[in-house]
Amino acid sequence: MLLVEEPYGLREQTVFESGNLNGTLCQCGSGRDMHGTVATGDCFGAAIVTQWNSCQHSSEYPTDAFGEMEFTGAGRRHSHFVRLSCDTPPPVVYQLMTSHWGVRSPNLVVSVVGGGGNEKVKTWVREVLRHGLVRAAQSTGAWIMTGGLREGIGRCVGEAVRDHSAAASSLSLKKVIAVGVAPWGLVSDRQKLVNEQGSFPARYYVQNTSLDSCCLDINYQAFLLVDDGSVGRRGGETAFRAKMEEYISHQRTGLWGSGSIDIPVLCMLIAGEANMLERMDLSLSKNIPWLVLNGSGRAADFICELLDALSSMPMSTPSPLPEGEDSQSPSTEMRDRVRDRVKRYFPAKSELDKLVDRALRIYQNRDLITVFNSEQESPDDFDTVLLKALVRANKRVSSDSSEYIEELKLAVAWNRVDIAKSELFSGDIQWKYEDLENSMTDALINDKPQFVRLFNENGLNILDYLTYQRLEGWYSSLPDNTLAYMLLQRRLLERRALATPHKEVSRLLWDVMGDVCQPFYYSLLELDKSTSSWRALKHVNKLLLEKSQYKEQRCQYPWASLLIWAVLQNRSEMAVYFWEMAGESVLGALAACKILRELSKMESETETKLSMKELAQKFENLGHDVFGECYQSNESRSFTLLIRQSPMWGEATCLQMATAADARHFFSHDGVQSLLSQIWWGDMERNTEVWKLVLAFFLPPVIYTKLISFRELVEEGKSQLPHDRDTESLDGDATIFSPSDINHREEENEEHVALKENLKKVPSSKSKKPYIVMRWKEFWFAPVTSFLGNVLMYFVFLGLFAYILLLDFKPPPNGPCTLECILYFWVFTLVCEEVRQVGAICMLITTLYQRMKLYIQDMWNKCDITALSLFALGMCCRHFEWSYEFGRSVMAVDFMVFTLRLIHIFAIHKQLGPKIIIVEKMVKDIFFFLFFLAVWIVAYGVANQVLLYAYDPRPNWIFRRVFYRPYMHIYGHIPIHEMDGDWENCTNNVTLIEEGAEPCTSTYANWLVVILLVIYLLVTNILLVNLLIAMFSHTFSKVQDHSDTYWKFQRYNLILEYHSRPCLAPPFIIISHIHLLIKRHICKIPSTKIKHFVLEIPGREASRLNTWEAIQKENIMTAQNKQEREKDSERLKRTLVKVDSVLKQMAEIRSWMSEIRDHESRVRTERAELEFCTSALSWVVETLSQSNMIKPTRPPPTLR
Repeated sequence: MLLVEEPYGLREQTVFESGNLNGTLCQCGSGRDMHGTVATGDCFGAAIVTQWNSCQHSSEYPTDAFGEMEFTGAGRRHSHFVRLSCDTPPPVVYQLMTSHWGVRSPNLVVSVVGGGGNEKVKTWVREVLRHGLVRAAQSTGAWIMTGGLREGIGRCVGEAVRDHSAAASSLSLKKVIAVGVAPWGLVSDRQKLVNEQGSFPARYYVQNTSLDSCCLDINYQAFLLVDDGSVGRRGGETAFRAKMEEYISHQRTGLWGSGSIDIPVLCMLIAGEANMLERMDLSLSKNIPWLVLNGSGRAADFICELLDALSSMPMSTPSPLPEGEDSQSPSTEMRDRVRDRVKRYFPAKSELDKLVDRALRIYQNRDLITVFNSEQESPDDFDTVLLKALVRANKRVSSDSSEYIEELKLAVAWNRVDIAKSELFSGDIQWKYEDLENSMTDALINDKPQFVRLFNENGLNILDYLTYQRLEGWYSSLPDNTLAYMLLQRRLLERRALATPHKEVSRLLWDVMGDVCQPFYYSLLELDKSTSSWRALKHVNKLLLEKSQYKEQRCQYPWASLLIWAVLQNRSEMAVYFWEMAGESVLGALAACKILRELSKMESETETKLSMKELAQKFENLGHDVFGECYQSNESRSFTLLIRQSPMWGEATCLQMATAADARHFFSHDGVQSLLSQIWWGDMERNTEVWKLVLAFFLPPVIYTKLISFRELVEEGKSQLPHDRDTESLDGDATIFSPSDINHREEENEEHVALKENLKKVPSSKSKKPYIVMRWKEFWFAPVTSFLGNVLMYFVFLGLFAYILLLDFKPPPNGPCTLECILYFWVFTLVCEEVRQVGAICMLITTLYQRMKLYIQDMWNKCDITALSLFALGMCCRHFEWSYEFGRSVMAVDFMVFTLRLIHIFAIHKQLGPKIIIVEKMVKDIFFFLFFLAVWIVAYGVANQVLLYAYDPRPNWIFRRVFYRPYMHIYGHIPIHEMDGDWENCTNNVTLIEEGAEPCTSTYANWLVVILLVIYLLVTNILLVNLLIAMFSHTFSKVQDHSDTYWKFQRYNLILEYHSRPCLAPPFIIISHIHLLIKRHICKIPSTKIKHFVLEIPGREASRLNTWEAIQKENIMTAQNKQEREKDSERLKRTLVKVDSVLKQMAEIRSWMSEIRDHESRVRTERAELEFCTSALSWVVETLSQSNMIKPTRPPPTLR
């Protein structure tokens, strides 16, 4: 609840001023009985004066009416209201509306005045309000400020807002804010709003009668009820409303005043009486522009005629004026003309000279006045008229600014890109970088992507615009309701006085992106990825305290930096545009997908979380579509696109980013699967049967026969380095790298890098390997060969393990046997392989803790750790007689774990893989089922034990009967003899029972036992089991449609694992481990396989690849835009635009026809007059010719 204190006051009369002959009515509008004794007492007779004044004759007290208003029977949202004094400071009221009431700050304020009381509003004025004003307010995010009463113009504005609300979306509703500023003493039933504690809500009833015209209108969101102490009088709010307009005009637009211009305020005059001249003069003196509707009514028509009549008359200066006053004074002729028009429009008004002076002052500020002529401009052009009126006013106030720049700032503030395109960027104006810089910042901060696109296309170079200092400032001013702001604030608590450095942004991106790429901005800050957090913090603080050189540098990858900035704030449209401009479209889309999915896990608000997930899926689809276009264009280049390192995205690859982003849809693409299949089979043909590979395991010479087909090696000219290839054509068939080339190059690099370093020379030519060695490597180094070897040896391992447990697991001191020692060694090689996997996880991770944390995230790695731990425990226990049986039991359980590990091996199979995924999903359903089942088992088991057995202290039997037997009841194992009491060799003797004798069952409540059993079986066998079946069916149907996508993603992980594994399988893998140890730590030969599917491309070839990818991206975006334009909704929009254009042309034609008819009428009139004159002249001539008074000196003229 908002506590309204003294700043919001009311006024109460303290002086009674007689306003009629009998002295019963005060000049404030209320009767004598409504005043207090102090106001009417004789002791204050001196206070009884002839002119009532609010400030002198009333006192201010804390308000007694504020809160929310509910219009009874309307069924609409509540409106805010407050009763305030006419002297209340506008900043206090503005803070109340924007901070406490939650009203969005305006980009424009249109104050509609005139047309009060029961004055009839013309039809075309209603159309202007409905189709012009409200639509302009919706498109610009404006406040419409009126009197707020259900009469005249206030009622028409309310109806226009109501009609807009009925057809607009929820987002558009927040953009149109109707604010009523009404005099408190004029509001009907105002006493219903009085409550000193505040009304939440106050119930206000609106009567549908013409007599009750001073009630509040139902369609307004906020009411400011100004109290000047008067009752039933109009105009008490005028001064406060003018001060409020002036204050708002000095506030900044945008989020938290981040815009580049002040909030535009425009007063709109419709009809009105003579008092509108005073209102208009007051606002014009404060440089508030006005828009006057010509033809709407008396005061508006007077102003329009005044401007038109005096425009041709010069202002004269008969004498010099003191300094500070206007140097121009009206001439006598001008004053006479104004006086005549004032008499004609306001004949009954006294104080004629004051009205004339006001009219002349208004004319002197004619630059702030714009006239709207309904005959020349339609309501659809109203927003353009508003814009031009404000630009005209800004040009007058700030004479040193360009008209076009001010118009552009207003268009950006209103987010009217259509006006900017048609009026400012039509090709007539040559824009410079300096003209667009501030507006570009406004558009970026306030999320206006269409203007960003427009500025980028019309002269603003993003390379010159975006510096690291500017980007750092944007991160420092993130909206406080965004998740990125909260995450950054956690890292800035100890450094509040300093700006947000790129170090914190880099750490935030590291937390979001993980180890998939190198830290962003580390090279900029002269940091290394291995630098500790404490040292990095110390170094960054030193940079911030000194003059940082990097801040003035241009951003290396501006569009990618803007993409990250927009994605962190979940700005959908702007992020998509930055992605279009950033380059490396596939990787950029996957990176945005990764960031959004990680942020959605940390977001707590459901709506924001859902929008993040939708945007992440949109980016994944974009990456999928662009790669699909690339794959159709050139298969080999698309493969290179997947595995090339990107300096823009921290040396990451598309496959690495897609894995981190969990982009299953991307992995399901045929191009990705084709690359994986090619890597999986190595240099062998992909159609090779598996039995041929198995045969080659046992008969290696088969490798050198034609039984196994190998792909032909590429020609020598095509197998050179990329810069030696012919890649001039961007759309040609030139191949940058094939997976076969990559694998061969990796092997050659491993063996030749060390030689280059040791011999200090590069061999001039590479000697070709012998055919036997080459074919041997091609077979054994293929991932499919490594996989089959591991599968075969794993079956051998399980067979050996089972044989030892069943037949040769001898207790000490006879055990362990030779085969068991071989098993121990075998498991030791498995441990060595797991250690190698931990060390080869990611080169970007330097600490063992982080490597282990990432290693344990995989479910099958957890299974391996469990199996190896259980084996170590069982092996230790089986060597001692006292723990032999325990060790044997552990070994038995461990064999089950090792056997279940086969599920992961068979995940590569096309038919079994999807089914394994379905089983994994169903296992999660079982846990929910077991939870409900455990509740019923415990409930029934305890009750059954208590009813059947009066006393049984044996814990093991209690556990069996409470848990085990109820569970077995589900499968039909029901001991009927226990419920019937038919039990032999039992006793009821407590002493014997405590010694271990079987207690007898109680038959007292066996009927209740049967009822509980029936209920238990009904719930478990029918309800819960069918619930489990339904859950399984739902899971199966949900996963089955996408099982192929899940399987393809899982297949990638398996191929990745066996691609990095040594070619030998356990236990012979120890040889490969020793070989790797010698190569890596003794010979210092770096590994290329540890960088999974990574290819570094030189700069020129990388540029060509990026250009080719950009062309494919443009093709797919063009196709999508074409499909979007062909939709029915877009066609309907274009048809509506054409119809509007035709209607405008028809209106113009009708106007022309009307003018033509007027001209024809005038021509006919003039022709009739001419004929009359001709006839008259003929008669005169004839008469004179018959007279002898005048003798002609020449003959009469003839018609030539």
